[in-house]
Amino acid sequence: MPSPAQVPYLYLTTTGWKSGRRHEIEIWFTELDGCYYVISELGERAHWVQNVRRNSEVQFRVAGQSLHGTGRVVDPEQEPELHAQVCALSQSKYDWGEGLVVVLRPSGNLGG
Repeated sequence: MPSPAQVPYLYLTTTGWKSGRRHEIEIWFTELDGCYYVISELGERAHWVQNVRRNSEVQFRVAGQSLHGTGRVVDPEQEPELHAQVCALSQSKYDWGEGLVVVLRPSGNLGG
């Protein structure tokens, strides 16, 4: 099984805040200190960000693992070092790292 650093995508499932239906997206990610970070190019306009803002419970698949946990937006004014570190990691991995940073904190494994 490849390590998360070798995998280009994470599959994030959120619950639609209007519909209540589950939605999955494929998105670039980085990993730091046991958490996964994704960046929204569209910022708050991205539907998945709106979903996380209203219901922080998420599921995600990465490197053969299915996980559940919580998601939250990283505020660059409140956590400037973390925000800068995540953007730099993304820049290094993908040659891109601008946008709204969201942390995915796993709380358990759903199996793989």
